[in-house]
Amino acid sequence: MVKVHDGIERLDVEAVNAKENRTLYQARVKIFPKRVTGTFRSFKWAMMAFTLAVYYITPWLRWDRGPYAPDQAVLLDLAHRRFYFFSIEIWPQEFYYVAGLLILAGIGLFLVTSTVGRAWCGYSCPQTVWVDLFLVVERWLEGDRNARIKLDKGPWSADKIRKRVIKHIIWILIAISTGGAWIFYFADAPTLFKNFFTLNSPFVAYATVAVLTATTYIFAGFAREQICTYACPWPRIQGAMIDEHSLVVSYDVKRGEPRTLRKKDREQLGDKAGDCVDCNACVAVCPQGIDIRDGEQLECITCALCIDACDAVMDKVGKPRGLISYATFANRATSKKGVQAETTWKSFIRPRTYVYIAGFSAICLALLVTLLMRDRLDISVLHDRNPQFVKLSDGSIRNGYTVKILNMIPQPRTFILSIKGLEGATMKIAGSDNVAAAFIEVKVEPDKLRSLKVYVTTNRKNLPKTSNVLHITVEDTLSDEIAKYEAIFEGPSK
Repeated sequence: MVKVHDGIERLDVEAVNAKENRTLYQARVKIFPKRVTGTFRSFKWAMMAFTLAVYYITPWLRWDRGPYAPDQAVLLDLAHRRFYFFSIEIWPQEFYYVAGLLILAGIGLFLVTSTVGRAWCGYSCPQTVWVDLFLVVERWLEGDRNARIKLDKGPWSADKIRKRVIKHIIWILIAISTGGAWIFYFADAPTLFKNFFTLNSPFVAYATVAVLTATTYIFAGFAREQICTYACPWPRIQGAMIDEHSLVVSYDVKRGEPRTLRKKDREQLGDKAGDCVDCNACVAVCPQGIDIRDGEQLECITCALCIDACDAVMDKVGKPRGLISYATFANRATSKKGVQAETTWKSFIRPRTYVYIAGFSAICLALLVTLLMRDRLDISVLHDRNPQFVKLSDGSIRNGYTVKILNMIPQPRTFILSIKGLEGATMKIAGSDNVAAAFIEVKVEPDKLRSLKVYVTTNRKNLPKTSNVLHITVEDTLSDEIAKYEAIFEGPSK
């Protein structure tokens, strides 16, 4: 306590904190997850193999779109402002499809989280997948949990240096391949691969690989669980998505408590003893370093490895499996001691999830319908501003337009450009030798925009008023696809 004016005393907080040597943040405690086998570990292996295969192989898949388009199945061609996904081609003005997919991803994540918890985080999140991959390398070189702890705490030796150097070299190679695979989505993969190693690629390619290499190496090799706990916003959001009817990994307190490891204590407790033998196997295998027996926690990614570890222990001690399992809190609360909580699909499929499913289905249907009905032909027309019209020597009136025809398929097309709605009107393309007529044949290259300067002419007596409606139409000669534009034909005042 320190004395201030009028004899009042107050607590010197700074002095107390200095005395107790308190810090704002706790230093990170390294986590060494133990290898475990079981159903969920096998599922995680399968998901890791699948997601990594999709990520690394996809840029190399080929898709024949004809001689006028790239043959890479998935290509984000930013240089030409095209997105290719197998037979689907997305133009910049169709970016709402990408927005729709992002909305679907968000709703899907809400649906998964509200029903089965953080399943995305536990099995498919890139951070989880690459941490698992890095741990495979670490266990292969340094051994399982106890061996890695011993090596980490032990003094530096030739063997320790050798293992650490080899481990980090492999980690860096994985990180480089991660960044390298990403850039192949934005250009022809075989060509970019060759140019990259011959130093003929643009600087942005090398910069992207460098950034992704650094982030993968740091996030998966060093930060690991800290990314999930501190950097990722989803653990905070999930608190609003999970309720007592969500299917999550949880510990059966009624069945497990009171827990004890010593045989003598268990004998004294008799039938009152819980099934948990306090072996900490669930803690040892957790990649987040938490104890699931403490209840639902922000750090838990629902990887379910603790279930595999606990089930193995229950098999050894002759107890039924399911002490740690997927269950809803509602079912846990209503289950009796010693009886495993029964969870069916009706336990976590409820009105809220129906809303998510309905929203997800509606957006999917809307995207599919618009995708099937979308036009692959577009036209835009810009009237000349100055002068708005020209009076020719024979007394007829001429208006000038800039007509842009967009061919949105990777095939050359021939269109018929015509004008309607204005009696006696003819048109002529500037700089061409075509005869003025009511329609003109126009060729447009694959996936190209062709801009034309078009002059429309008509007799003054055909103009009932100063501003007259004129329909400019472009029609594909080999299909029934038509695009129309309503323009204005200006004339002199009466």
